[in-house]
Amino acid sequence: MSKLVVSEGNFSEMYSFTDARKYFYGYFTFEKKAMLSVNAKVEVGYDLSKLDVQVDSINKQIIINKIPEEEIVISPDIKYFDLQQSQFNTFSKQELNKLNAKAIEKIKSTITVSRLQKDAKTRLFEELSKIYQLSKIYNWKVVDNTGSDIIEPLEFKD
Repeated sequence: MSKLVVSEGNFSEMYSFTDARKYFYGYFTFEKKAMLSVNAKVEVGYDLSKLDVQVDSINKQIIINKIPEEEIVISPDIKYFDLQQSQFNTFSKQELNKLNAKAIEKIKSTITVSRLQKDAKTRLFEELSKIYQLSKIYNWKVVDNTGSDIIEPLEFKD
């Protein structure tokens, strides 16, 4: 496996949860609350072993058939700094796992609105432009069979 990490970012989120259980027709209420902070290191990269490139030495062509999809790796650090529960309404392991999963989902939604993925694609194109520049030196041609029009942005970087 050969991975190319092209973008990295750090994200922080706060997440709160409250739940109340009522007993005896609502006369007694037992609450539980959790406040957690999520700090996550996020890496966007590409598995270059999935990059499909052919070299046609007879026609002096480098043919790019497939560019892999970006891979997002999230390394969360979740800290509970306010956890309140009553004896009659406690947190189960499953509930705490759900809270962790929701916190990570919140980070994922933050990533989608950030520029991290867009920056990653730009960095990938910069790396692929090195192939294009090298091909120009030796009078080779780069052929894009991916349908993603990667050659057009690369041609302007001469």
